[in-house]
Amino acid sequence: MSSQQLDTKRLAAYLADYLPGMKNGLTAEKFPGGQSNPTFKLTADGRSYVLRRKPPGELLPSAHAVDREFRVIRALQDTDVPVPRTHVLCEDESVIGSMFYVMEFMEGRILWDPLLPEAASNEERGAIYDAMNKTMAALHSVDVDAVGLSDYGKPGNYFERQLARWTRQYRASETGTVPNMEMLMSWLSANMPEDDGTVSLVHGDYRLDNMMFHATEPRVIALLDWELSTLGHPLADLANQCMAWMLPRDSAMKGLSGVDRAALGIPSDEEYIARYCERTGRAGIENWNFYLVFSLFRLAAIVQGIKKRALIGTASSQEADARGNLVEPLSQLAVDLIH
Repeated sequence: MSSQQLDTKRLAAYLADYLPGMKNGLTAEKFPGGQSNPTFKLTADGRSYVLRRKPPGELLPSAHAVDREFRVIRALQDTDVPVPRTHVLCEDESVIGSMFYVMEFMEGRILWDPLLPEAASNEERGAIYDAMNKTMAALHSVDVDAVGLSDYGKPGNYFERQLARWTRQYRASETGTVPNMEMLMSWLSANMPEDDGTVSLVHGDYRLDNMMFHATEPRVIALLDWELSTLGHPLADLANQCMAWMLPRDSAMKGLSGVDRAALGIPSDEEYIARYCERTGRAGIENWNFYLVFSLFRLAAIVQGIKKRALIGTASSQEADARGNLVEPLSQLAVDLIH
């Protein structure tokens, strides 16, 4: 069975021990989007839930870690970080063909475009950006010992570990030589900032469409897609969000390049960074260019993985081919930053 479908009969039999009404006509509908772990809306007996699964088939090492997602979401239930309620993690692959977990279904808005065309005014647009900023600051302020996540990442320089990880992932999914990617791996290794000892819980893919907003208010009600989360350096999340805004408007990943942000009530990078620093008590940021270049390299490595999965037939979205073609333009953006 493909990653786009679920065996609802076997699934209902398994979930009946954990959730009410499962045997009364369980249906499953796949959400659009999502390049990594296929996500479904489950409905049974008038109740709705969300299921996230590993894709079946051949996968890259350490990718699609839904068990880690489940653990971190559960750990954050009673913190200031908005997350859905978790229900069950199933590690028995015989149920639907791969590991999965089930969590609360929440009603709200996923905002896909950083221009925020849905916003009624510039004030609402600015408030949405500030809500993202506030949620990030809350995440990086979590006491990882208190929530049981002190062993959620490895010790040592986070960016060294991340560079090694994404270099391995890129090599494992390589489909041809990309000179810019070779240059970036070399430059990042040679220009690695000294570890300053800062450690926090990091989301790993912090961006607009990985959070759900209240249906009518500029308020984050759930931070989603925790597959890349770990203990690491908080500036990785901040750089990842700012990096996304550098992307061109006409790419498969809508950016803000060339947009007059002030005219739309959208903060500049400088304003957004300053507000984050205020909230987290940080005096300033050194080596900012390194963090942006790293974020672009990592994103290029991720979309290379999407390209490889599209070629072998395990990609979870019909947009996989288009995103897989972004490796060269993303790596070019990073090289341009270096120069």
